[in-house]
This record gives sequence, structure tokens and C-alpha cells, in this order.
Amino acid sequence: MKFAILAPGGIAHSMAKAVSEIDKIERYAVASRDLKRAEKFAEQWGFEKAYGSYEELAQDPQVEFVYVASPHSHHYEHAKLCLEHGKHVLVEKAFTVNAKQARELIQLSEEKGLLLAEAIWTRYMPSRRMIDEILACKAIGNVTSLTANLGYVLSNVERMQNPELAGGALLDLGVYPINFALMAFHGEIKDVHATAIMSPKGIDWVNSITLTFEEERMAVLHSDMLAQTDRQGVISGDEGYMEVQNINNCEEIRVFGLDRKMTSRYQVPEQINGYEYEVLSCIRAIEAGKTECEEMPHSEILRVMELLDRIRGQWGMVYPCE
Repeated sequence: MKFAILAPGGIAHSMAKAVSEIDKIERYAVASRDLKRAEKFAEQWGFEKAYGSYEELAQDPQVEFVYVASPHSHHYEHAKLCLEHGKHVLVEKAFTVNAKQARELIQLSEEKGLLLAEAIWTRYMPSRRMIDEILACKAIGNVTSLTANLGYVLSNVERMQNPELAGGALLDLGVYPINFALMAFHGEIKDVHATAIMSPKGIDWVNSITLTFEEERMAVLHSDMLAQTDRQGVISGDEGYMEVQNINNCEEIRVFGLDRKMTSRYQVPEQINGYEYEVLSCIRAIEAGKTECEEMPHSEILRVMELLDRIRGQWGMVYPCE
């Protein structure tokens, strides 16, 4: 399958490393607004073609499958461009800026019979299945609550501070604790309460989100672009609790009993770098003629985007690109 990367920024290098070890992927093309940058990336990672515009990539009839790695603010525009030219698309998280854009892209993909997926890698990793199995066997009893956090010092990263690029902690970091909660708790959300520390430019630096679910379950979530956090997720039940080391790329899962003594621990399988799982899922879906991935179907993409809109609404945070 001829694979292309749109916007060869930092995260695109990680994707290129993963696909370089996937047999069914042919590294075909890369596009940047700067041709020299595209050429340098293509040479480094063994891509056949380099383009100096996204339109050229979309118009190449040989391109079958495109990974969109541009800033959040441009996901809608670039994914739409590729879909309109008949390409299967994997869009980096956050999927779009808002739910309205997400609905439009999903409708377009379904009308054209093309795959459209979100690259929220934790949805595809083996650790998700491992956590599901631990919860299903009632290793910690009936689950009632969870906490999760993700924070990195990103105050000097320009796109994170820029409202024009849909910057802030929520779309870049907050999506991980939110997805962690939604993967563990499958019921409807009854209530959302969110607070944030806002930058002078109007984007969230730090946020805290409490989700109350049906069946009397609660998730308390935190993301932070000003500080380093432990990245831990803790799921608690009436017979113990589970610690997930690094909700952004699970390293280990530990289970504890009521006496707070560890009863079991689980190591995740070795991986290329974690990006391979979402790509392999996309390949399976494309080969099966599906427009969505099983691990992150369109309904879940919309659920997350609608929740993000609801959270931002409580802060009065609107991106200029909306």
C-alpha cells in the first residue's frame, strides 16, 4: 500500500520509523510547504517522492493512504483535501478542532467509502486490551473511580502557545486522560465539570476535568503544559486498584489488593515505537473495505470531540480557526 505523510514535523519522524518496519506499507511520498524540507525527510526515511505542496500529494493518483500530521488547526482542511482526492486518511490527534468539523469529515469518508481514522495511539496499543481483561475478570472488584494525568513542560513550544494553531493543553495532552477514562468507563457521561488556568492569549495552560458517569462512576483528569507530571492512571474498585504507568505509552500495569500490596504486574509487549498499531489497524480496515477502525470507530471520535467542545464551552475558549 502506497503510504504518504502530509506535514513532516517532529511526530512524522516517529511514524516514518514505524512504517519502515511494516511489510505492507510502501514509503511512497511526503509533502511539506517547504520542498527542501520534504526532500530531506524523504531521503532520511526512504520515501520515493517529495512534494512542495499538499495539493500535489493529494493529486498524485499513486498515493493510497495518507497520514496527516499538521497542527490541530489544519486537520480538517488537510484530511478533507485527501478524502476528496480518493485517499484513505489517518489523522493525528486531536482529530479536528471541533465536533462540527469531525462530523463533516466522517460524512465525507462514508460517502466515498474511504477509511478515516484518528491516530490516538493508546486506543490501538496492546495495553488497552490488557486493562480491559483485568477489569473484566474483576481483579479489583467493582470499579467506581479513576484518576489520570499527563503533563510535560511545553511552554517554549510555539504551536502550544498559539491560539491560531488551536494550542493549549486540552487538544494536545488532555485527550489522553480523556481517552483513558472513556476506554475504562463505557457508560454515558451524566455531568462534566472543568476548570483551567488560561494563558494571556486565551488558551489553557493547565486543566482539571471531572466526569461523572452512569452507574455511579467518576473520573478525575488533569493535563498540564507547564509542568512534568507522573503520567499515571489509577483505576479503583471495591477490592483493590490498578496503576497504569504512563497513560501516554503504557510501560507497566500493577494490580494491588485492599491491603495495598501488589498482587500482580504486567509488562507490555516489545514494540517498534507504538505507532505501528494504529497503522496495522488501518490496513486491516482498508483491506476489509471499512471506513473506520474497530479500536476507534467514528462514533467514539465524535464522542470525544463533543466532550472537548463541552469542556471548552465551560471555559469560554474559542479558537480563531473555528
